[in-house]
Amino acid sequence: MVRIRAFEDAAEAASQGGVNAFGKAADGTARVRGPLHLSTGQEAVPAGVCAHLRPADYLTSTHRGHGHTLAKGADPVRMMCELFGKASGYNGGKGGSMHIADFSVGMLGANGVVAAGLPIAVGAAHAQLLQQREGLTACFFGDGAINRGPFLESLNWARVYGLPVLFVCEDNRWSATTPSGPMTAGDGASARAASLDIPSVQVDGNDVLAVARAAGQLVAQVRAGSGPHLLHAITYRVKGHVSVDPAAYRDPAELAAALRHDPIARARAAWLALPGAEAARLDAIEREAADEVRRAVAAADAAPWPEAASAFTDVQTTGAGQWR
Repeated sequence: MVRIRAFEDAAEAASQGGVNAFGKAADGTARVRGPLHLSTGQEAVPAGVCAHLRPADYLTSTHRGHGHTLAKGADPVRMMCELFGKASGYNGGKGGSMHIADFSVGMLGANGVVAAGLPIAVGAAHAQLLQQREGLTACFFGDGAINRGPFLESLNWARVYGLPVLFVCEDNRWSATTPSGPMTAGDGASARAASLDIPSVQVDGNDVLAVARAAGQLVAQVRAGSGPHLLHAITYRVKGHVSVDPAAYRDPAELAAALRHDPIARARAAWLALPGAEAARLDAIEREAADEVRRAVAAADAAPWPEAASAFTDVQTTGAGQWR
């Protein structure tokens, strides 16, 4: 969780051209290329879920996917290089924040289209089933995605074919600049999953221990061949929709209340309540994460830009004009 928080804080500063503990560009310009959607305050969900995933398991993410990517084991240096548009980034500097993928750890990709990761996850899980491969697919999506067609289609397909999917609704209660509640009929993701005969569990998404317990039980059931399950994690998006969005449309009292339930602070308090627990151990973990991210920022700053010729690679052919 602290690695994710440190990464997001550094990326936020770099996208704004500002300064924090991770530094700034010499001329104060923004170093992150393209939009940046932060997952600050939501760290307990990816940490609690991915603690139960194996390298052979797949994961699909959202446009707010840095936390999922880090929790699945991706390299923060290559991630930061991608955000900076550098050649050594995961996508050669071409994809940016919303398209990071690392197949070597089962991370099939973030996605800039709301709900688009759902059918990709179902396709990956169906492949796992047909190929009789060990492993499952964890599919992260936001509360805004449940009002889009791919949500229903994907859950229906997964249930009909009994696919090994753990759907994870990361319910941060905001869809871009609109509160999700008034725009969502019924009781949300859990109720809609139940209507398709998919077992679901709702959990406090800011309590990493609760997320880990619930996810552990659901992952075990999916691995045992019981088909798709859904985890509905209630969390909160403490930042704006993108890193340069001050979120002036939000009631400050609502944000203040949410900050009192910060998942890292709650996990720290839970640890310190244990007999013999020492704050020094947690302090060391936080310093290690901050140092790791500082190194990633420095590496991204020093990394080379892509060659101009690389703009003509990774381009899909349309059949040399035959489509016409």
